[in-house]
Amino acid sequence: MRHTRTDYHVHPDYSIDASPVRIRDYCEKALDLKLTEICFTTHIELDPARRDIDNFVVFQGERLSVFNPAWLDGYFREIARAQEEFRHANLKVKAGIEVGYCPGCEKYVEKIVNNYPFDFVLGAIHCLDHIAISSMKESPHYFQNKSLAELRKDYFTTLEEMVGTGLFDCIAHVDLYLRYGLKYYGPEVLTIHRGVVEPIFKEMARRGMGLEVNTSSRRRGLEEFHPTREMLTLAAQAGIKIFTVGSDAHSLDQLGDCIDEALAVLKNHNLYNHVYTLRQAVPC
Repeated sequence: MRHTRTDYHVHPDYSIDASPVRIRDYCEKALDLKLTEICFTTHIELDPARRDIDNFVVFQGERLSVFNPAWLDGYFREIARAQEEFRHANLKVKAGIEVGYCPGCEKYVEKIVNNYPFDFVLGAIHCLDHIAISSMKESPHYFQNKSLAELRKDYFTTLEEMVGTGLFDCIAHVDLYLRYGLKYYGPEVLTIHRGVVEPIFKEMARRGMGLEVNTSSRRRGLEEFHPTREMLTLAAQAGIKIFTVGSDAHSLDQLGDCIDEALAVLKNHNLYNHVYTLRQAVPC
């Protein structure tokens, strides 16, 4: 089985923190990069405590509440046009979403994912204590006030809850706290998953849930991808079989970043890249 070149984490101009690059432009670039499949994963952040900060998407040049279905109708129309246009070029275009999980948002996630024909629903933790640990600007407000033990408890409790909802096909950048946390805590933060992530991975395996290899860490100066090789080994040992690769592109020049290396990491672990159609995964 060969490892098909895919990018399953791409933010077009609907995501409020992305460059104003349209779906079609990413598809053109994907052809240039000889990708065989691209999945768009517009952010939806649902934390009511942050409703004035990031509970938005960009639609037709304006900020719109993520809860307004007009943007989803437009999103699926635009993806359908791209699917038709690029079908003859042998580029598969998939409709996905990246949900920034917060406890209590489950009913909103269900409403969105059950009413639209998503191919791929990616779950992520971007915030702890309503603070974006994914943000260079915000993350110090969390890290400066939390011990390593508190980070471990907060993050992995939330991860366990997210997995337990069963709402997500795959978990994105599972050790995202390393992005900016390494600077605050030092190398000790690299091992806080030990003894706590293993049962979570086992539950993911039981549910047939996937794990993403996310290459965006390289753009932030980290040596390894998300997850680290150690965590990837633990995931495989726990029985997780489904993996995706994603650049987490927020601009055109980031599309396909380090995808070949991510595929090589999977291959070295005897693991397989997967693609999704209507939320069903197949190895590729």
